[in-house]
Amino acid sequence: MRLVSAAWPRPGSSPSLLLLLSCSLGLVGAARRPNVLLLLTDDQDAELGGMTPLKKTKALIGEKGMTFSSAYVPSALCCPSRASILTGKYPHNHHVVNNTLEGNCSSRSWQKIQEPNTFPAILRSMCGYQTFFAGKYLNEYGAPDAGGLEHIPLGWSYWYALEKNSKYYNYTLSVNGKARKHGENYSVDYLTDVLANLSLDFLDYKSNSEPFFMMISTPAPHSPWTAAPQYQKAFQDVFAPRNKNFNIHGTNKHWLIRQAKTPMTNSSIQFLDDAFRRRWQTLLSVDDLVEKLVKRLDVTGELDNTYIFYTSDNGYHTGQFSLPIDKRQLYEFDIKVPLLVRGPGIKANQTSKMLVSNIDLGPTILDLAGYDLNRTQMDGMSLLPILKGASNLTWRSDVLVEYQGEGRNVTDPTCPSLSPGVSQCFPDCVCEDAYNNTYACVRTLSPLWNLQYCEFDDQEVFVEVYNITADPDQITNIAKSIDPELLGKMNYRLMMLQSCSGPTCRTPGVFDPGYKFDLRLMFSHHGSIRTRRFSKHPL
Repeated sequence: MRLVSAAWPRPGSSPSLLLLLSCSLGLVGAARRPNVLLLLTDDQDAELGGMTPLKKTKALIGEKGMTFSSAYVPSALCCPSRASILTGKYPHNHHVVNNTLEGNCSSRSWQKIQEPNTFPAILRSMCGYQTFFAGKYLNEYGAPDAGGLEHIPLGWSYWYALEKNSKYYNYTLSVNGKARKHGENYSVDYLTDVLANLSLDFLDYKSNSEPFFMMISTPAPHSPWTAAPQYQKAFQDVFAPRNKNFNIHGTNKHWLIRQAKTPMTNSSIQFLDDAFRRRWQTLLSVDDLVEKLVKRLDVTGELDNTYIFYTSDNGYHTGQFSLPIDKRQLYEFDIKVPLLVRGPGIKANQTSKMLVSNIDLGPTILDLAGYDLNRTQMDGMSLLPILKGASNLTWRSDVLVEYQGEGRNVTDPTCPSLSPGVSQCFPDCVCEDAYNNTYACVRTLSPLWNLQYCEFDDQEVFVEVYNITADPDQITNIAKSIDPELLGKMNYRLMMLQSCSGPTCRTPGVFDPGYKFDLRLMFSHHGSIRTRRFSKHPL
């Protein structure tokens, strides 16, 4: 099925030779500038079997290249995480804090300040790449107060963006700034397949004189978990994993976790099992999409000069600590995501344990294009040395995770026994978020420590600390038993990361050899411990 004819729109005039000189033509030893394909799923976890249904994807990308086993997002929510991918910045620097316009998601401020400096904008204007986007952009994209569907972010040659949040049928696309409505006919409307066909058409009709960058952002496995008809009976014997933190009380955790009812009701367990199964079903169409794209690149002779990245915007949980379904929490199941990469010079069947974040994707792709990363204000690091197998590589030992909770400071009338400010509540009054579910964490991975240190912006200044090596399910909060000196160092490192920007986000962490700690820096002139400042007004 073709969605376009030979009248496929051509890109605008190519950037001038002067601009092209901003990107080295002899990059990473390649004869040609490479193409790049970024595949982004929605709410796909790495901890609870999220990659299990994707056998073709693992074979075509992971087994042909590198799988990162320690890939994290800087915020476990769609819009802040996607903004971090595009800008290479932590949320406190791009100021997208939630999925609303008020939280800067696709707002006028975002469009004016951040969009001109995204890595696709740089690829197009400075490196001469033809750029293609298809799928979910940011959750409030297309809203009237955000410029509607006519708005095309700077840097995109071809634009096929979904209006607002993930859907599978009955949605509207912005097709290069013009609305195209889709119904509920599987053969022409199922969004994952539509994205696949649009992408294949681009590969057929693009210019061959310029390298290309493609970003394909699928709805799967986000709710409403609508699988293609041929996959709706798959995985009937599959249930959400009953791991050690499934359906247990979140002892010694933030009050929001402690409020969950344990054990969960039978209806909640049945609901989350069904959600888990349906999420996997939607991913089978993503697996088909990956297979089609890799085959087409192979047929056109471009596969050997194309880097393919596969990742998700955040993880997901189904019953952990008796929370039925959602993301937004600080634990591994919500902040850890798949990351698979193949491409020229990347050896097959590799697994990297290096600590990486999605803020690294932009710098990596710009590095592949030969752009001088010193000219950006990005917080992330290029993964290219890891992908190329550099020896004696000095790498970071920590990354920042930060989240600003959503909720109004009033009591939910359907759950009067709960504290004010809760949101994302289930019928049995288990709530997945709250206005003071606002936290920041240092996620540390070094030869000696696998640690997570988190602080909440609430009246308690509640602290959670986990030794992931001894406690991979994060059941035991060791904040009150850990060495006070280490606790102080982690507090100080968190404060530094929450105020970092650009190069200062890449300074040595607590477990880096170059780390220096001066206890006096933790205290103000009044002798009180300095703590981080959480953003209350992102705009």
